[in-house]
Amino acid sequence: MTITKSKGINMKINTLINVSVLPLVLASTLSSAQSLNVEISNLTQGMYFTPLLVSAHDSNQHLFQTGSAASTALTAMAEGGDLSALVMATEALGAINSENPAGGLLGPSSTTMVADFDTGTNSYLSITGMMLPTNDGFVGLDAWPIPAEVGIYTLFLNAYDAGSEVNDERVVDGSGAAGMLGIPANPGGNGGTSGTGVAVTEPNTNIHIHRGNIGDTDTTGGHSDVDSRIHRWLNPVAKVVVTVK
Repeated sequence: MTITKSKGINMKINTLINVSVLPLVLASTLSSAQSLNVEISNLTQGMYFTPLLVSAHDSNQHLFQTGSAASTALTAMAEGGDLSALVMATEALGAINSENPAGGLLGPSSTTMVADFDTGTNSYLSITGMMLPTNDGFVGLDAWPIPAEVGIYTLFLNAYDAGSEVNDERVVDGSGAAGMLGIPANPGGNGGTSGTGVAVTEPNTNIHIHRGNIGDTDTTGGHSDVDSRIHRWLNPVAKVVVTVK
């Protein structure tokens, strides 16, 4: 994840994806009761984000963690776009959430914003939403420490695989809800049918960086029901601009 902080001059801090602690220049003063603007942009060519969850929480919470098995709540989001269990679990522990800031899907090259987001006493920010069309792919930010210093901070987010479902890239017809193999939907309507399946097993069943859709160009067969000319991507898949006020 690349973070840029703008305040008169720009500085770039290169960190590993999914870090829980920023370098001391930012981590020395975490925020309390901050008001934020959180702008989220979809950087992909042909992928859609399901309704997003923007969550301000404490240091003990994670919506997801790479290298660990997906929770039931995370699985429901990653396989079917259902945020309800994540919202319930986080709010029970004191998180403040903004659900579905885009008012639906966030399409390619589109941007949405959570304005005047009051974090209360929470000092960490997480974001997540399913990517369509995928089996269990999602965009995510895990427990980013919110700086106390006023300024504009830019982050670039990767796509993750929940590891909970085989990436067969088949059956784009609404049948791929949580616990059911398949892709729930292809909002752009530009996929194929009758694919034989890209994979039959999922060797890595923990949350990991998504390999991206494989796809093919056969609209009535082949091994995939997603179009490799449209639905492939390279990380990062999202840009987040956080304004600390």
